Amino acid sequence: MDRRPQHWARPQFRDELGDLIRDPAWPEKLAIGLRRSYGDSCLNSGGALVDMTGLDRLIAFDPLSGRLRGEAGVSLSEAIRHIVPHGWFLPTTPGTRFVTLGGAVANDVHGKNHHMAGTFGSSVTALGLLRGDGSRVMATPTTEPDLFRATIGGLGLTGVIEWVEFALAPIPSGLLDVEIAPFETLEAFWSLAAESVGSHAHTVAWIDCATSGVRGVFTRANWVPAGGLAPHNDRSLGAIPFEFPGFALNRLSVGAFNEFYYRLHKMKAARQRQDYQTYFYPLDSIRSWNRLYGVRGMRQYQCVIPWGEERVALSALLAEIARAGQASFLAVLKTFGDKSSPGLLSFPRPGTTLALDFPNRGERTLSLMGRLDAIVREAKGALYPAKDGRMPGDMFRLSFPQWETFARLKDPAMNSDFWRRVSQ
Repeated sequence: MDRRPQHWARPQFRDELGDLIRDPAWPEKLAIGLRRSYGDSCLNSGGALVDMTGLDRLIAFDPLSGRLRGEAGVSLSEAIRHIVPHGWFLPTTPGTRFVTLGGAVANDVHGKNHHMAGTFGSSVTALGLLRGDGSRVMATPTTEPDLFRATIGGLGLTGVIEWVEFALAPIPSGLLDVEIAPFETLEAFWSLAAESVGSHAHTVAWIDCATSGVRGVFTRANWVPAGGLAPHNDRSLGAIPFEFPGFALNRLSVGAFNEFYYRLHKMKAARQRQDYQTYFYPLDSIRSWNRLYGVRGMRQYQCVIPWGEERVALSALLAEIARAGQASFLAVLKTFGDKSSPGLLSFPRPGTTLALDFPNRGERTLSLMGRLDAIVREAKGALYPAKDGRMPGDMFRLSFPQWETFARLKDPAMNSDFWRRVSQ
């Protein structure tokens, strides 16, 4: 891992960005947000980081049409708090609201409603981009379309995203009607997913990968027709007060947790009413939850397997994880729909995606991920750059066949540890 220091600046106004971006002392820059990426896509060792969280102003909001424009440093949390009382919500949201608008575009985030709404980039109508030569570009699907497609999912490598404009989704209330359905086979999961595509806006499943069998909990939800439009607050319910010892998350403890979690949901009511904060952002209520993994932290692995390969590949992935004894207690399984993202490097595509958090066991964990790569490669699947800290270059090129087109549109003044690693 490259450990060279990174120079850092946190501008407060867009007028300051021009001088920062043209500064010849640091020829390679990278704009960053709230740094929720699990890998090295927001690191720029030996270069400069431009922290955009100081540019956090909402520029324009039309409560009639549902169009919002905000500076790149506006968090999804702040945007939601502003728009919900007017009957609007994000077009799609990841599992944390502590992501900036710029980060949502740069990683083209997806959520539980991909089968209906696609990625975040699918709702972007315009964005402002500051290029390394100091020029400013407004990119839309019809003006500067190539640069627009490269910037969505482009990991901040096409320039500094200054502002984002996107279309919101109307909601009748801030509550969701949530159905909970435990399952005990992968076939049962796919059956539930297939029957929910036309009836439920949001679907996701937790699975237990600590054992050789496959069981899980499928949830699907729709917005409640009436129930008020109260915005959330960001007061956390609690925090993990210290780093857990490295041995705390092991095969036995994860197995016990998964057994408890599965049985708890089997006993719960099949239908619940939840506010959007509880349904979309359960981990946001626990500050510093990553401390559960100890000082060595964790590595996340997220792949997507295309339709036609999912049954063999997912079974092989879960069997390999069970054999390795490095089970994840945060394992998420869901299906992606057919709506294509405009981004050249966008991760979601039709198929099934599996996301796993592994306690970092050093070479043991890296070796496991290498074996998982072989299964994904055989299935012609893809890995997610936003969750990655070790993807080999050949896996990147397999995952994103348009990478050479993207490379021609990349801004020479922008770079990251991730790009250096996968583009060699």
